[in-house]
Parts: sequence; structure tokens; C-alpha cells
Amino acid sequence: MIMVRAIVRPEKSDEVLAALMDAGFPAVTKLSVAGRGKQRGIKIGEVTYDEIPKTMLISVVQDRDKDFVVETIMKTARSGAKGAFGDGKIFITPVEDVYTISSGVREGQEAAA
Repeated sequence: MIMVRAIVRPEKSDEVLAALMDAGFPAVTKLSVAGRGKQRGIKIGEVTYDEIPKTMLISVVQDRDKDFVVETIMKTARSGAKGAFGDGKIFITPVEDVYTISSGVREGQEAAA
């Protein structure tokens, strides 16, 4: 299993969530976050905003679904055909174990999603 963490523009988050749901990946955690990328924030007039509001979407999927989920997020979160600075990032990390709190059951590699 892998964890997909996508940091996207807040105005794109509902669209990305809908695309993941339609693709069969409804289990997502959504967090409001703030940060900056290579552009080091944004300057409007004399005011520089070091931290830009973003949304982080977190989902755990089977290894075999990684490329499909990443492509779904990228297509949906991208601004326009070519994208733009600030569209976000996707981070992939391995998941060692998954436990269901209500039952206490450790889920197997194929059972978790």
C-alpha cells in the first residue's frame, strides 16, 4: 500500500475529490494547510504573502492503483492545459501497516484501501 498526499489549490479540492470518488477512490482525508513552493510566496503590491493557503488530500491505495490515482489528481488539479506555478505537489510514501480502530483488526495488504 502507498499513501498519496496531494497539496492542491483550495478551489480545485472539491473537483479532485469528485474525480477520485468517480474513479472508485472515496476514502480521502482533507486538511487546510498553508505553505510556499519554489516561488517563495506571492507579492501583491508592497505586501508579500509568505504562506499561501492550500488543501492537502491524503489517501491510502494499493500499489497497483498508484499511477491511476496520481494521474487522476494531476489532470484534475492542474490549472489549464499546461498548469501554473502553485498548482501543488504529490508525495508518495509506503504504508507499512493499517489498523481499523473500531475493530482493532490489522488490515492485509490487499484488504486496505
